[in-house]
Amino acid sequence: MKIIDTKLKGAKLIEPTVHLDHRGFFLESYNEHTLKQSGIGYNFIQDNHSLSCDAGVLRGLHYQLAPEGQTKLVRVTRGAIFDVIVDIRKGSPTFGQWEGFVLSASNYRQLLVPQGFAHGFCTLVPDCEVLYKVDAYYSAEHDRGIAWNDPDLNIEWPVYKPVLSDKDSKHPPLVAAENNFDYKG
Repeated sequence: MKIIDTKLKGAKLIEPTVHLDHRGFFLESYNEHTLKQSGIGYNFIQDNHSLSCDAGVLRGLHYQLAPEGQTKLVRVTRGAIFDVIVDIRKGSPTFGQWEGFVLSASNYRQLLVPQGFAHGFCTLVPDCEVLYKVDAYYSAEHDRGIAWNDPDLNIEWPVYKPVLSDKDSKHPPLVAAENNFDYKG
């Protein structure tokens, strides 16, 4: 596996070693030992799987407040997404900055999204399946979000009129969002 630091400290892009031949491919999508050797030692306790039927579906920007914050390890098994993370750790030198990555079934990339980041994605093609591991269970009480189109974030999404859930259409901008994450250096 190749572990790539992003410009937002703590977030990582992971490129697994892919073995291709005439039959298809084989890869290790998760190897606890390899990740721990790279300094990634999260205890993932649940796998989540979503299907988005249309191109232009936007899910996010989501996070859970501490102490129920979630670290996510995100990958795409069918289709392609534009995956976005936003640093929401107060005091961070990159607070309020975002970074986006194309994750697809064909590039095999994964994104590690630590606690203290809001996360969302937009489907680039129909019938996208996204799988992600989390290190904390879902908590409705701690569930929060930030507006996908927050003008202060100025995220360059690949769509102007995304397909949104009712919940995702009502998130506040970062400046008004409840947030209890502090940067720890």
